[in-house]
Amino acid sequence: MAMAAESTAQPSCGCKGIRSCLICERAERPVKPSATIQRRKYYFTYHPKLGLAVGDDSSSLSGWAFPFPGVFLSDNFVNEEEETELVKLMDRDEWKPSQSGRNKQDYGPKVNFKKHKLKVGCFSGLPCFSQLLMDRMMQHPVLKDFLPVEQCNLEYRPEQGSAIDPHFDDWWLWGERLVSVNLLSETILSMSCDSEDFIQLHHTEMVCNAQSCVLVTGNSESLFHFYGNNTPTHCTGSCSVKRTSDTGQGPVSYNDVEVAIHMPRRSLIALYGDARYKWKHGIYRQDIKSRRICSTFRELSAEFSHGGKQEELGKELLDIALSFQGVPV
Repeated sequence: MAMAAESTAQPSCGCKGIRSCLICERAERPVKPSATIQRRKYYFTYHPKLGLAVGDDSSSLSGWAFPFPGVFLSDNFVNEEEETELVKLMDRDEWKPSQSGRNKQDYGPKVNFKKHKLKVGCFSGLPCFSQLLMDRMMQHPVLKDFLPVEQCNLEYRPEQGSAIDPHFDDWWLWGERLVSVNLLSETILSMSCDSEDFIQLHHTEMVCNAQSCVLVTGNSESLFHFYGNNTPTHCTGSCSVKRTSDTGQGPVSYNDVEVAIHMPRRSLIALYGDARYKWKHGIYRQDIKSRRICSTFRELSAEFSHGGKQEELGKELLDIALSFQGVPV
């Protein structure tokens, strides 16, 4: 069987509509202006130990942070030997061209998300090598009852300009938790929100060492000790991002903010709650430095779970998925 990952043939392009990659751009396929992603004005970095989005040091909002709930990140979810074996098994099957310079392998039912229709079709379940991954996921409290019914492997290559636009995953069929295993290279998951509401920021001092990270937001007295006589008079530890002498910025809305979640090689990330339903997630072309494979697992929504109106169909899908006999569809 030919191994698509190592093929010397000219890669094909799966881009449609406004999406593009380096393959179609080099072929001078017309690209609509909306294909260009508009980056946000303010940059924050997610701090996994604190559960906060912290203003970048080079940003005018350095020293400010806000809670960023709904992210679980586990480093070294698989070891080097397991990673090598997983990629080897994936590469035995064909990688099909997908949008924005990616290649994919789908293990799931055939779905029309716009019409809210699905067919079991030739869905044969998750691949055999994913049973180990699922069992390991369920050892974490936030994933203790996570039963994936779909797996999508996506391959990113810098020479193809691979990326994925900021988006929400469907929530008619897929449930709250989105779980991804990041293989072969590190990358950045960029989070953005289109709300015009203002973000509630906290002015912070972080004291980090090898043993611990301590966040100081404190009360007005602790802030006075930290800032001396320059403490903002309207701020008592939690500020509504009004104009201050500290930042020199006016009100900051969600749609001006971008949060970078750094995903190490061989890590697992789960998005749920606000990170699933309030914030879009995407990966920019410039954040793919070498070949990357992402295996994303999705669970069923309430409509297809116990007590839902399509519970029986959900049971059928789950039984097939957890047979672990699947081949890509």
